[in-house]
Amino acid sequence: MENPTKPSLAAPGAGLPAPELWIARVLFRLKRLFGSREAFTARFEQERAAIRDLLATCPLERRAQQVLIPRLRGLEDSSRFWSVWMTLEHLRITNTIFTGAILMLSRGKVPEREASTASVKPGAEVTAEVEDAFEDSCEAFISKVAGVADLKTQAKYAHPWFGPLDAAGWHALAATHMAIHRAQIAKIIEALPSR
Repeated sequence: MENPTKPSLAAPGAGLPAPELWIARVLFRLKRLFGSREAFTARFEQERAAIRDLLATCPLERRAQQVLIPRLRGLEDSSRFWSVWMTLEHLRITNTIFTGAILMLSRGKVPEREASTASVKPGAEVTAEVEDAFEDSCEAFISKVAGVADLKTQAKYAHPWFGPLDAAGWHALAATHMAIHRAQIAKIIEALPSR
């Protein structure tokens, strides 16, 4: 196994290998085509509950410990050396961005700031407060998106991997994104060394 103290990883924002990105785009297009607003909301809630269950299996004092995990499909190389709390912080950040983008698109506006995977990476100094902040971001996402009558907006906001997405696309992405990072949290907990 690589040295967990100083892993050599790709730069944040380097993206996915080209073949994997192509497959991810096809699969995401199919999910959107055959999915529904209700199904994506339910999936988001299921992943949130699964993350909560995983947290319960990890002692509080271990949740800040960074460990190196194998790269999962859909996960940038630079995200392989995170802690449980770092992953929650990343989800808090992205849930907040997804919520804001969906609300703006529903009003016919496009966020000015370019979406970037490099800009949503967490710092290592995250504390236990992130657990409540993550839950708050999930609650805000669910409640605010529920207030949007039609997610199939004319306005679109570009994702760096999936291109221009309407509000429905960002909504679908949020559920898929939560699933990737739920799997990451499971791998982090599994890789924590036993004392």
